[in-house]
Parts: sequence; structure tokens; C-alpha cells
Amino acid sequence: MNPLINLGNRLAGAIEWLSEWSGRLVAWLVLAMVLLITYDVAMRYLFQAGSVALQELEWHLFALVFLLGAAYTLKHDGHVRVDVLYQAKWMTPRRQAWVNLFGTLLFLLPFCVLIIVSSWPFVYNAFQIGEGSPDPGGLPYRFLLKASIPLGFSMIALQGLALAIRSAQVIFCRPAAPDKPEAV
Repeated sequence: MNPLINLGNRLAGAIEWLSEWSGRLVAWLVLAMVLLITYDVAMRYLFQAGSVALQELEWHLFALVFLLGAAYTLKHDGHVRVDVLYQAKWMTPRRQAWVNLFGTLLFLLPFCVLIIVSSWPFVYNAFQIGEGSPDPGGLPYRFLLKASIPLGFSMIALQGLALAIRSAQVIFCRPAAPDKPEAV
């Protein structure tokens, strides 16, 4: 096997493993969020005892689910796209790979880089001032939640790189011709 293809397979495989692992971890955050919301609603409506910290934790978990779960969703082709053309009969796997490659290189990766670069000052400033909740009884360390923005988009960019590698392999590495059956 070509060493470049082997390197591409190993790199894409490692990135996909990371996306899979993070997606499975995020699934547990969804369970924790559901249990937390159930508890919070029960406390508020049954016992008239609410908590600002619990409500903030709910939206913090919600943000983490989306930011850290997006790479997993990309890996499993779960993002929304215009399937009218992508799923058309004339769209062969090779043509779909071209769409994925160009979409990744021209849109996904530049957008991720833009978000990562522009969010760093936002995160750094929150860290410098030790930003926490402005509400009494709210959660401290809000900068940790803000740090998940560049982290999440870095993970999406990595998964986009894996998608680009896999797409390039479909386009440029034609599979070997199937063996001819032996004459009987």
C-alpha cells in the first residue's frame, strides 16, 4: 500500500476515533442534562424551590452537548444538508466525495478557523477576569464554558480534515478491479 495512503488512513482513523469517543461522552451529558432538568422542574413545581445554579448548569450542559457533539454528528453524516442534489440518482459516491471535499475545504474548515481565531480573545478575556455568573447564586468559572467554543470548533475542523481525507481517497484511489471468477 502507498505510504501516503497508509498515513491518510491512520490520521483519519485517529481523528474519527476522537470524534467517536467525544460523541459517546457527550451522550452521557445528555442523560445528565435530562436528569438535572427533571429534578429542577420537580423542585420548582412541587416544592416551589428553584435554583439559579441548576438552571445555569442546564444551559451549560446544553451548550456542551452541541459544541462537543458536532464532530460526532459530522462523522456520522448527521448534519443537515440539501439532499435534493446530494441524494440524486446521478450522484455517484465519487461525485458525493467531490461535494464533500470541496464543501469541507471551501466552507467548513475556513469557517472553523474563523470561529476559533475570533473566539480566543473572548475566552482569554473571560479567563483573565475570572468571569462567573452575573446572577446571585449562579455558577462561577464561566470562562470554562466559553473555552468549549474553540475546543468544539477545533474538533469539528479535525473531523472535517478526516472527511476531506476520506473523500480524497474515494476520488483519487480507485479500488482494485474485482477478481474474475474462475472458469468451471
